[in-house]
Amino acid sequence: MLNALEVFTTVVVGVMVGVEFSVAFVVNPILAGLPEEAGVLGRAHGGRMLGALMPVWYITSLVLSAVWAVAGRHEPGAGLVVVAAALLIVSVLMSVLLLVPINNRSKTWTAENRPADWKEQQNRWDRFHYLRVAVIVAAFALLAAALA
Repeated sequence: MLNALEVFTTVVVGVMVGVEFSVAFVVNPILAGLPEEAGVLGRAHGGRMLGALMPVWYITSLVLSAVWAVAGRHEPGAGLVVVAAALLIVSVLMSVLLLVPINNRSKTWTAENRPADWKEQQNRWDRFHYLRVAVIVAAFALLAAALA
């Protein structure tokens, strides 16, 4: 049963990392290459869609990692899982404190109602997101190492 939890947790976190990595390095650069109006609308739509999905995914990843840490506390690699869970806590805190406030504003923007500093806000969100991606990639790597 523990093996199934380990594999399932690693896959869930790994797919989350893939989605967030693609947002940072594929989707947002594509949107940035579009005319401003289309890019703003695309990011707003993405903010609404992923803003609804990702909180559940982040919390699920954290809970699964915490359960693995407790259930596997006497197994080799338990310390790696604990550190990975701690990093996932950091990613949730980063999301709530840094990224969600910007996302909540930007998901309603259109070409007509965006604020004067909309580009600065998008750039700030992107910088925080890059940092969050690094944190969750590290968590995923630790879970993969613990699994091996």
